[in-house]
Amino acid sequence: MAAFDPWDPAFLADPYPAYAELRERGRVQYFEPTGQWLVSHHADVSALLRDRRLGRTYQHRFTHEDFGRTAPPAAHEPFHTLNDHGMLDLEPPDHTRIRRLVSKAFTPRTVEQLKPYVTRLAGELVDGLVRQGGGDLLTDVAEPLPVAVIAEMLGIPESDRAPLRPWSADICGMYELNPSEDVAARAVRASVEFSDYLLQLIADRRKEPGEDLISGLIAAHDEGDRLTEQEMISTCVLLLNAGHEATVNATVNGWYALFRNPGQLAALRADHSLVASAIEELMRYDTPLQLFERWVLDDIEVDGTTIPRGAEIAMLFGSANHDPEVFRNPEQLDLAREDNPHISFSAGIHYCIGAPLARIELAASMTALLEKAPTLGLAAEPRRKPNFVIRGLEGLAVDL
Repeated sequence: MAAFDPWDPAFLADPYPAYAELRERGRVQYFEPTGQWLVSHHADVSALLRDRRLGRTYQHRFTHEDFGRTAPPAAHEPFHTLNDHGMLDLEPPDHTRIRRLVSKAFTPRTVEQLKPYVTRLAGELVDGLVRQGGGDLLTDVAEPLPVAVIAEMLGIPESDRAPLRPWSADICGMYELNPSEDVAARAVRASVEFSDYLLQLIADRRKEPGEDLISGLIAAHDEGDRLTEQEMISTCVLLLNAGHEATVNATVNGWYALFRNPGQLAALRADHSLVASAIEELMRYDTPLQLFERWVLDDIEVDGTTIPRGAEIAMLFGSANHDPEVFRNPEQLDLAREDNPHISFSAGIHYCIGAPLARIELAASMTALLEKAPTLGLAAEPRRKPNFVIRGLEGLAVDL
């Protein structure tokens, strides 16, 4: 299994040939360096995302010792306290209670009401890029748009937003495979600083409520739906991290793919009605979240292989999205692809709650760039981030 090496720059540049090799080898393989079972076929990933014998956590049923696992180091505790109380890392009934509350902010009607704000902001950011004759698509458009939108929803004042992206980046470092102690230390520091900030913001909103999501969470009166203070902090951090990380990376990965496929870009420029299907195809073609982990709570079997309780499964979204059993000519970028059941937003109870908002943000920035910067081109070859799980670029230099 030499081709699958999530720390090799060549693999990070293009993991898709290695995924093809994995799929040919069978439906499940054990990967010694991370102690995980790799699942690479679309049908298996899709089924396992919905399988209640797997969980994002095991602590609702087992202690670390019962599960044959070692507790995280005490020095990492601030990160795990923050992470483990967010709904992405909870299972029912806590997950159900928190998701029910938060989902009120992401109803189709609520998200649709955000559309004018998102469209206006995307237009302003692209206007700035055009005025300066180009720049970095990552820092000038891709990042500021979703960060501003989710910060606006949460009620984080504009003057407080500068540290949000750095905090998020440091926390997300812990989601990579076998993170180093240096990565862990940065994640812990960011977890403490972000939590302290939100603790103060929540206290302020208790005194002076607004129309924002934090005020709404505080005001929730259903006793069964009430959030603890830690759950509220963890929920806000999760919404910020998940609410922009995928959108940022989908934007730059997507435009880099378009620049490498000039025929498809020309078709999109000629027909802006392709934007909706283009977004789905670009998220499939170069998936922002490559891997999603689950714990095995009860023994399961995949293609005759028993995966025991206590094991960890790594579901390879990037591989599933290139499975030829589901996608015709998967290595080909086809912006008009009609049958596109990609799983970039996950599935099951942990399906991305912000997917409708992400689609609106991606459509707004893509449309603004097509209309206002019709000659946009690649100014320099970008560098990939040295990450595997969250796939993105260090920057994307463009000119007009």
